[in-house]
Amino acid sequence: MKDRIHDIVATVLADRGAREVAFTVEYPADIAHGDYAVNAAMVAAKTLGGKPREIAEKLSVALREALGADASSIEVAGPGFVNITLSQGALLGELEEALAAGTAWGQGTAKKDTRVLIEYSNPNAFKEMHIGHLVGTIIGEALARLIENVGAVVARDTFGGDIGPNVAKALWGLRHANGIEPTSAKEIGNAYVHGARAYEESEKAKEEIDALNKAIYAGDDKELMDLWRKGRAVSVEEFRRLWQLLGTRFDFEFFDSDTTEIGMRTVQDGLAKGIFEKSDGAVIYNGEGKGVHTMVFITSHGTPTYEAKDIGLAFLKEERWPSDKVIIVSGTEQIGRFKTVLAALRELAPLVAAKTTHVPNGFLKLSSGKMSSRTGTVITASDLIQNVIARVREKNDDPVVAGQVAVGAIKYMVLRQSPGADIVFDSEQSLSLEGDSGPYLQYALVRARSVLRAVEEAGGTRDDAALTQDAPAQPYEITRLITRFPDVAARAEALLAPNILTTYLTELAGAWNSFYAKERIVGGTYEAHKLSLARAFAATMTNGLTLLGIPTPEKM
Repeated sequence: MKDRIHDIVATVLADRGAREVAFTVEYPADIAHGDYAVNAAMVAAKTLGGKPREIAEKLSVALREALGADASSIEVAGPGFVNITLSQGALLGELEEALAAGTAWGQGTAKKDTRVLIEYSNPNAFKEMHIGHLVGTIIGEALARLIENVGAVVARDTFGGDIGPNVAKALWGLRHANGIEPTSAKEIGNAYVHGARAYEESEKAKEEIDALNKAIYAGDDKELMDLWRKGRAVSVEEFRRLWQLLGTRFDFEFFDSDTTEIGMRTVQDGLAKGIFEKSDGAVIYNGEGKGVHTMVFITSHGTPTYEAKDIGLAFLKEERWPSDKVIIVSGTEQIGRFKTVLAALRELAPLVAAKTTHVPNGFLKLSSGKMSSRTGTVITASDLIQNVIARVREKNDDPVVAGQVAVGAIKYMVLRQSPGADIVFDSEQSLSLEGDSGPYLQYALVRARSVLRAVEEAGGTRDDAALTQDAPAQPYEITRLITRFPDVAARAEALLAPNILTTYLTELAGAWNSFYAKERIVGGTYEAHKLSLARAFAATMTNGLTLLGIPTPEKM
């Protein structure tokens, strides 16, 4: 319907001499103002040389003629908006599509056959996954699902550090812990903290760790490399456990060691071509006059920096999985770094750089305060998840339900924020059933399913035809909201903004709870119609939560 309205208005404007006017057809902020608001009259006023309200009146006449019985009201409002309220018949037609589509409700084809490679999570081996990586995992998975929802072929990849100074610090810490072989991510994390402190406090330790770093790159020390391989395997096993808990899986798991050689070779080639330059023994990209930072790509010790490895990864991705678009999700603190990397990549491989987009995510802070990784007081992803699960189990001891509710609570708190915004995680608020939380959405769905299950267990039969045959003259508010789902999901994908869908689902859950409280669904008037509405709501909420990667429990 939204596209239909846009086409009608565009045709009218073109006939009057305003062919390329960038107007919008949007949902009004207040649903009482109708289903759609068109700002074309105000946008086209200068081109057409008329007053916005006069143009809006003419548009409203054309829309009434074109939409006919599908619109119950078309009014001019404010400085020149055209507000359109759909008829019950038009809305029910869209609801019939929702019921017929089932799990496909809300899917689109705008990016059919487009290949998209999305990188996210990116925890570093020899460290525990921290809550910053947790945020990237949650946002990246939601984006991957939204992109798949519009027909794209999506591959997921993650890129972690397994070589470099931080790894050397962890291995130094393990060697000084009586030379033990790591058996858990916690042991490795503690070893890293020990090594990081020693690096800052002891000149001897600093020299030893720097030597270890060079030895890892060289790869000649068998004992060291055996410890390195075992430590990495333990780290990756823990990452995969957390990814599974969060409903995430990866097609490719890349590491620094995979990209070092190609990154070094590409930067050296770029040096020969004048893209990079020498400075005090290091190889740098000079960002002066290019709007980016000057950064080192190869150190004076001859080792690659993260930036050189990113360059290597760009080429490795092309080799492993050629794509039409590459998306990289990482923290806002890396915005400047990625600008420099992409500037260098534009000179090395313009087509690869042109299709690459960096999506920054904000920092997650607990309401109790900020954490410091160097001091060892960092809150790990595992700690946060387990703490929330423990809170849930105080009220529901079912381990499956507790896990689903806890993951939903954490994901919602992350996904409700606009892209790049910082997140303050309050465990009390995250588990509230009063609104603005993951469990609030989950519980609304559980309520709807319980109504439908009770009818089924009582011997009732599904009759979706009753949606139109038994409907009241005026639509319920929830009817209007359900029909918006496909467009909201498409917009969230187009803007790479899962918070748009999160906000919509919160409003939808509120409308359902209001409907549930005010209307007698079973045994009341329009019973069959209301049951069809409940099914449409359940399908919409299930599909919406699934797009966000939020679990949909059967009970709570």
